[in-house]
Amino acid sequence: MSDALNLAAFVPYQLSVASNAVSDLIARQYQARFGLKIPEWRLIAVLGQGEPLTQRDLVHATRMDKVTVSRAAAALSERALVERSASERDGRSHLLLLSGAGKSLYQEIAPAALVMEQAVLACLTLDERYTLSALLARLRDAADGLS
Repeated sequence: MSDALNLAAFVPYQLSVASNAVSDLIARQYQARFGLKIPEWRLIAVLGQGEPLTQRDLVHATRMDKVTVSRAAAALSERALVERSASERDGRSHLLLLSGAGKSLYQEIAPAALVMEQAVLACLTLDERYTLSALLARLRDAADGLS
């Protein structure tokens, strides 16, 4: 029995490659249309749900590391797309929320994101889309349970 790793069949590798392919496609679109990098887009998407969040909350919600979230938040703040306010929960942290300009940008990005999602998922049937979503949720839960 061989312990050799067949990378092409290794599911974590397959997930990473598929994720990178989709992220690269989206990154090109969002950079060209909105001048946003993927981490910035993710923060706008999360903050677009309407709830002010701390950077720690954003790290948890996006699964990006602290440095990436901090840089994305700073870039969005420089463009006046997010506003900071003092957190009542923790005097050391700040809440981030979309500014008026950020909300307007979100209103442009959200439909574009849905169109992009439909284009990427067009190769799957509706049942396959539901199955994929359910399987990804199970994999996330399993990984969380192992950490």
